[in-house]
Amino acid sequence: MSNRFEDKPLLKLLGISKPIIQAPMAGTSTPALAAAVSNTGGLGSLGVGAMNAEAARKAIRDTRALTNAPFNINVFCHEPATANAKVEREWLNWLAPHFEKYGASAPEKLSEIYTSFVEDQAMLDVFLAEKPAVVSFHFGLPSKEIIKALKDAGIRLLASATNLDEAAAVADADVDAIVAQGVEAGGHRGVFDTQAFDEGLGTFALTRLFVQKIDLPVIAAGGIMDGAGIAAALALGAQAAQLGTAFVPCPETSIDEGYRRAILGDPAYHTVLTSAISGRLARSMVNRFTQLGRSADRPETPSYPITYDAGKALHAAAKAKGEFGYGAQWGGQAAALARSLPAAELVAQLETELVEAIRRLQPFTS
Repeated sequence: MSNRFEDKPLLKLLGISKPIIQAPMAGTSTPALAAAVSNTGGLGSLGVGAMNAEAARKAIRDTRALTNAPFNINVFCHEPATANAKVEREWLNWLAPHFEKYGASAPEKLSEIYTSFVEDQAMLDVFLAEKPAVVSFHFGLPSKEIIKALKDAGIRLLASATNLDEAAAVADADVDAIVAQGVEAGGHRGVFDTQAFDEGLGTFALTRLFVQKIDLPVIAAGGIMDGAGIAAALALGAQAAQLGTAFVPCPETSIDEGYRRAILGDPAYHTVLTSAISGRLARSMVNRFTQLGRSADRPETPSYPITYDAGKALHAAAKAKGEFGYGAQWGGQAAALARSLPAAELVAQLETELVEAIRRLQPFTS
């Protein structure tokens, strides 16, 4: 397949041979997963947004021990959290009965459990020292000074966007390619400003808009689960497709047994956007936490990722009693198409499906 796509400038730029990028999936991706995908000629990814700098350094080195191929490191560029003791106390009081149901107490207070890359000098120092091949941004962009430092170190840069205004900001920021994240995508919406109106553009519409209006290579993301989906993205002008949910059931991920049962079972047919788990809108399979988030008595949500501190604590309390339904079971709208395959086998299957999808289209183009 490399010969078929060798004319894609983005693939040459990233040093890969397949138009398949594994989404970073913070908290789920592992060095083993990223390396397995990169070793096939795709681009494996590690989400380090929830790690501190030294944990990220270890993850990068652990991945390098498993592959000589390029891989992507993803960071969160959200606006740093604004603490509000009153809002956080009301949130904990609201959750308290659910903790009690599993023999636990709600935390006394909440904290900002990880640092945005926009103010994480230690993380930047790790990247400049370790020089991963690719770094990608989610939720926004760091400063021009940070971008210049990464570019000067020879690192390729990607950034996600969910609308044309965000895409224009990405194009002005001197990154190398843009990820068009449609509303179908599992996990967190990549919106820059959580207070702004979200048009909820789908992957196909967003990809085509970016291809036509933005002078950057486009990577389509959101609801793409198989080779036919990749072919559709390429037909719209994307130079690669990013798949996250498709890789979640791979044995190389770090998901727990409840998440695995959900994505390979009936819950995968039902997804919803919720901010109750983390404090930012994210697409999850419907579970106890998403249903709780729709309660009429739900109070104001604390700032992201402060809310996530409570969400993780409630999940841990319930999980200790055998209930997995309070986990961050992120999944895209086509999650029911997920397959439980080792990552390298999944990429091979995606490649076969992609070639077959293109073959099926040939009678219409000849």
